[in-house]
Amino acid sequence: LADLFDRIGPGEGDTVVFVGDLVARGPDTRGVLALVRATNGRVVRGNHEERLLAARAARASDGSGARLGASHAALLAALDEEDWALLDALSLKVDLPDHGVRVVHAGVVPGLEWERQDPRLVTRIRSIADDGTPSERWGRPWGELYTGPPHVVFGHNAQQKVQIHPDATGIDTGCVYGGALTAMVLPEGAAPPPGGRRRGALLSVPAR
Repeated sequence: LADLFDRIGPGEGDTVVFVGDLVARGPDTRGVLALVRATNGRVVRGNHEERLLAARAARASDGSGARLGASHAALLAALDEEDWALLDALSLKVDLPDHGVRVVHAGVVPGLEWERQDPRLVTRIRSIADDGTPSERWGRPWGELYTGPPHVVFGHNAQQKVQIHPDATGIDTGCVYGGALTAMVLPEGAAPPPGGRRRGALLSVPAR
């Protein structure tokens, strides 16, 4: 993430938005959260934040909780009050009307207005099955069927290359799996460019 910021050079007047899954997806979650705060970043809630927050809430109420992997379990003790405050404040979407963009973690069900979207699917959807059912599994990408506005920028569904659909862009290029970390960079007031020209708005750095 620091390497990507070095390439982009965000300044005080820039808006930085993260697509979620800031936690347990690398060796230094607290360092990532510190960088978010340093850039006054806005963040949408990912499924990994949801898992961590749910486990913390369950543990606080009755001492129980969902079974967690080692990386998530370690964070329950490692994160401080400032970190938890950041995670508690996360929303499902960030709208950037000047760019005609909505940022979510995983996606939306095509054809449904925002108020009818299933919050779980917003953080987990990957595809639309042949019968039209939204799915968390790999298949036909939901973005192929989505029609804006707004243009949706999302993460979650890690691929080797950026997913470019007419009205949606998936920027998860699998950094946690040894791929790359990718950002969309838009000038003030600019919408995502159409088609192949959109690649010119994307910057990536390889995973360390």
